[in-house]
Amino acid sequence: MGASQWVRHGAAVVLGLTTLLGASNAGAQGMVKNTFGDWQMRCETPAGATAEQCALVQNVVAEDRPNVTLVIIMLKTADGKSRLLRVVAPLGILLPSGLGLKIDQTDIGRAGFVRCLASGCVAEVVMEENLINQMKTGQQATFIVFQTPEEGIGIPVSLNGFSAGFDALP
Repeated sequence: MGASQWVRHGAAVVLGLTTLLGASNAGAQGMVKNTFGDWQMRCETPAGATAEQCALVQNVVAEDRPNVTLVIIMLKTADGKSRLLRVVAPLGILLPSGLGLKIDQTDIGRAGFVRCLASGCVAEVVMEENLINQMKTGQQATFIVFQTPEEGIGIPVSLNGFSAGFDALP
């Protein structure tokens, strides 16, 4: 299954990105510039960059498993040509099963993890218009991580404020 479902639904896996909240630090850093519903806009100037870069960020914890946390990050690439969805999942998850995504009751598919760092394992996809629109009009996204091939943990993420926050990304 892998990332192919997300690819069919408008996203492609991106490797080797070193943009805001990049390879050396996958966690959500930067100063909070604004809040949009359940999302924060965080901004920072990466080393060597001339301009500040911003991302829309939400941190969530699985209700029944406080050790399972996700950081969901939406950002535009430095060149402004692509929009990325980056999810940092905890260490100890089953990597071959990938990261599942549902928006409301619609199964979007799975994306593969591209690397693991001390702060967690990272899945990244380029967001095409179809996926962006689904997130803008949806009420809730559910990201699914696997601890065993049979056991998926669905972690609900509010989409309240996503549309306004995404549109406000510089």
